[in-house]
Amino acid sequence: DQVTLVFLGLRPFKVCRKVASRVSQIMEMLLRVQAPLREVTGYRVGMTRGELDAAGNRTGFSNHSFGVALDVNAAQNGLYENCINFDSSCRLVMGGQWHPGRAFSLTKDSVIVLEFKRNGFLWGGEISGQQKDFMHFSLTGY
Repeated sequence: DQVTLVFLGLRPFKVCRKVASRVSQIMEMLLRVQAPLREVTGYRVGMTRGELDAAGNRTGFSNHSFGVALDVNAAQNGLYENCINFDSSCRLVMGGQWHPGRAFSLTKDSVIVLEFKRNGFLWGGEISGQQKDFMHFSLTGY
C-alpha cells in the first residue's frame, strides 16, 4: 500500500497510497517555488514509538511505519527530547542540530512548514510536551 514518489533533485521516497496525492501536490508546489528541500523520508519499515517494554523495546509503531509521516531535511532539523521549550537543555536524539535562520532548518514561518500545514499536516516543531521534532510532518503531529 506504499507508493514511491519521485521528484527531480530528491531521492525517491515512499508514502501510503492514501496520502500520496496530497504529498505529491505539496512537493510539486514546494519545488516550483524552489523551497529549500535537501531530503525527504517517508515510509520506514518498523519505525517505532511509545512506551518501552521490559527489554527496552518500543511498544508501538510510528506514523512512519504506516507511510503517513515525512521527515524533511533531517540533517538540519533534529528530534530533541527533554524539550518543552527549545533551549540548551534539549537533548538531540536523531538528525542534525536545528539552527533557526540557517539554510534548510525549518521554522513555523518557513514555506515548507506553512505548505504542509495548509494541507492538513502538523509540524513536529510544534509538538506539545517533552519532544520537538523539527524535521517531522504528519496528520496527527506524531
